[in-house]
Amino acid sequence: MRITVTGGAGYIGAVTCAELRAAGHEVRALDSLLHGQTEIAREVRDGGTELIEADVRDGEARRRALEGSDAVVHLAAIVGDPACGRDPELSNEVNVEASQALFEDARELGVRRVIFASTCSNYGRMADPTVPIDETGTLAPVSLYAEQKVSIEKGLLAQEDLEATCLRFATIYGVAPRMRFDLTVNEFTRDLWAERELEVFGELFWRPYVHVADAARAIATVLGAPSEKVAGNVFNVGHSDENYRKLDLVGLITERLGRGDVSYVHRDEDPRDYKVSFEKIRGELGFEPRMRVPDGIDEIVRGLEEERFGDPFSPLYSNIG
Repeated sequence: MRITVTGGAGYIGAVTCAELRAAGHEVRALDSLLHGQTEIAREVRDGGTELIEADVRDGEARRRALEGSDAVVHLAAIVGDPACGRDPELSNEVNVEASQALFEDARELGVRRVIFASTCSNYGRMADPTVPIDETGTLAPVSLYAEQKVSIEKGLLAQEDLEATCLRFATIYGVAPRMRFDLTVNEFTRDLWAERELEVFGELFWRPYVHVADAARAIATVLGAPSEKVAGNVFNVGHSDENYRKLDLVGLITERLGRGDVSYVHRDEDPRDYKVSFEKIRGELGFEPRMRVPDGIDEIVRGLEEERFGDPFSPLYSNIG
């Protein structure tokens, strides 16, 4: 297939481009390099992906990226609650308006298959987070980012002339070409490895997690499935055994490192609390993550000890600078 990946030089995007190329697809990426990924862009191109450096809000660039493609994987976004909260107007332009325009362009250009990167944050704060929620559960977003994702999901799935699939990713972790250290597992591991005091809030709240490489594999799995099995469908992406509280993550990391200065504090700004079931994607598509959180912790620690990231506290490794 010919596949367009928006955000193709991003944290998930660069890994996804490599995964799709390895599966034999022809890949074209669109990315504005918002986070200074000039070197990653070179690596993406060296891997055989055509990369268009442009903003997803640029209509001409969008259409150029989509021309002749069989499918589009839409990853480009202002990602995460803090980044969206910092500039709501920009996040609406990128996450809502540009997404809607992209899907309209896809329709006009005959690109029928669409994969939309959504989030398990859509489930917000569950009434009973001890009972895993599945794709039929109530959506209760508590952040602008999740509200935008829910809105786009509903609009996209209502369009009968597109074969759309929404993937609600668990919180991503793990090493990738465009590394991020503003994600929970990565951040906690970095800080405790560096022997910094780690302040943790909401330590008893549940979240699911999935490795960035497995997120890319899930995208490739959906694209490799018959359209009738995935079109108009929603899949949670992760593993049912990979729901953790922050308290659990701290325990795993300090056990691995043999050290850790941790304090627990009360804050009210992040009320999300959700435990998620991932049985649908396993049962219907045979997808199961290969990596587990302890594997990701080990991978990050190795990278830190080998000084693969330079200064791991650089603003380049955060979506909010």
